[in-house]
Amino acid sequence: MDELSIKIKIADREYPMKVKAEDEERVRNAGKKINERMRVYREQFGIDDKQDLLAMVAFDSLVDKMEIEETKSSTDEGVLQKVSHLNNLISQAL
Repeated sequence: MDELSIKIKIADREYPMKVKAEDEERVRNAGKKINERMRVYREQFGIDDKQDLLAMVAFDSLVDKMEIEETKSSTDEGVLQKVSHLNNLISQAL
């Protein structure tokens, strides 16, 4: 398991971390997205406090994640219902 030592800069602070080589790009992109969301909130709401901006980004990210999980759960349930219906049709045909 290859691990890389990298530094991610978020809100003007550097955070050293070790990541798997295959995860490096994803981790770096996550850091960039956090900083970009902070910039958008700073411009949109005129907030300069980094702790407040980070809290807003964390909250917004969790809301997005919960929405995706709810959509996925709903999709999974729909697929299970369709598979069950197809199984019933096949059973009746046999």
